[in-house]
Amino acid sequence: MRSGTGKFSAPWRHAANVLLVLGVAALAACGKEKEAPPQPRPVVSMTVHPDGGGVSPVYPGDIEARNATPLSFRVNGKIIERSVRLGDNVKPGQTLARLDPADFEKNAASAQAQFDAAQHRLVFAKQQLDRDTAQSAANLIARAQLEQTQDAYASAAAQRDQAQQQLALAKNQLRYTQVVADHAGVITAENADTGQNVQAGQAVYQLAWSGDVDVVCDLPERLDTARLRELAAAADPQSRTWRARLTLERPDADVRLGMTANVAFAAPSEANAPAAFTVPATALFHDGAAPAIWVVHAPDNVLQLRRVNIARYDARTITVAGGLQDGERIVLQGVHTVHAGEQVRPVAPLHPEDFAS
Repeated sequence: MRSGTGKFSAPWRHAANVLLVLGVAALAACGKEKEAPPQPRPVVSMTVHPDGGGVSPVYPGDIEARNATPLSFRVNGKIIERSVRLGDNVKPGQTLARLDPADFEKNAASAQAQFDAAQHRLVFAKQQLDRDTAQSAANLIARAQLEQTQDAYASAAAQRDQAQQQLALAKNQLRYTQVVADHAGVITAENADTGQNVQAGQAVYQLAWSGDVDVVCDLPERLDTARLRELAAAADPQSRTWRARLTLERPDADVRLGMTANVAFAAPSEANAPAAFTVPATALFHDGAAPAIWVVHAPDNVLQLRRVNIARYDARTITVAGGLQDGERIVLQGVHTVHAGEQVRPVAPLHPEDFAS
């Protein structure tokens, strides 16, 4: 209502100010929308269940012969022939390689000539001894002359024996220009080639004997190794594993030297043995140096980083022996893109067969 002066009265002016303030507040409220909470990130996950038995540890090994020896020449020389190659089967007495025998043949011929000469001198000394013995019996020569003839005969006999030993040594050296297999087996290594000069004792081949076959593997420290054929007395200083040899009782024809093998030990039968979970290898993460797996904690689907014990690594899977419980859900993909405490939305893999063991 206006007064006589043409202005609003005080009560009306107060009401107008209140309406103005309320209008401004309403406009401010309309201009500022409420922020929506972030949506949980989807993660590919799966529910884990025990394998149904204890952990059966498996260790890699190699098929090796029980006995294996290096083959070498026993004299120096130049290799002129090799008769076998890597992987060939050999028989006892088979010649495998030869050195140039020219110098050894000459040495043997010289020793033979020296022996023949010594043998001839011994024959002559024997004839002279027989004559002087007969003449001494008839008192036709002095006793001193007979003693000189006896001494000459003894010296000739000693020279003959010496020449005989030198001849035997020269023949042996000639024979040592050949490498001959002393056992049946398989050539597993070639260490020298034709035309190469080698020293006495330098390995030319490695021969694995036929017969017993072993599986050789490296085992961890805490493992029951009873009933093994051989276990190393000390651990390897780098890997801290023990070299073990297990004999194959009845190897068939398909078992060849140099093959790889998997050595499996019986799973523990104790009631308190940890359950084993086989999960895809893509689920493996590391908390520092310790292996770990992301667990989706129910019911709020918050991620927890759980340290686990790995019992076995396979090509596409790992076997967890401690740290997981039946029915828990773990993350399969993108383990390096999430963080502890993050809320996620579990989804099943599009192609479950890709995560099969």
